Amino acid sequence: MKILVAEDDPTMRHLMGKIMVREDISCSVVGDGVSALDAWEKERHDCILMDVQMPRMDGLSATQLIRQKERELGGHTIIIAVTAFATDADRQQCLDSGMDDYISKPIDVNVLLAMIRKHSVHH
Repeated sequence: MKILVAEDDPTMRHLMGKIMVREDISCSVVGDGVSALDAWEKERHDCILMDVQMPRMDGLSATQLIRQKERELGGHTIIIAVTAFATDADRQQCLDSGMDDYISKPIDVNVLLAMIRKHSVHH
């Protein structure tokens, strides 16, 4: 499994990378939505952990562009929203943008790993 972590906070990027290495999951990290889109176009990832609020391009916009390109090219990358906003409306906005799932910060590592595994099985 190969995961792309799109997160603007350097501490969170480092932590997510360490978690993936510990779980023996191949991982790339980027700091904004533009870089996430570039990384997605260059290399296949099974899953993207997409922060919602990032500079240059937010996670919702990056997801919408990825989904648009997937409609043209085929395929489907699992995208999980990672956000500090935890209301039902925030969750719905993430799902409406094309994200497959949603987890709020602070992240429960076990919940996140279970979510990744659940989607990888169905993918």
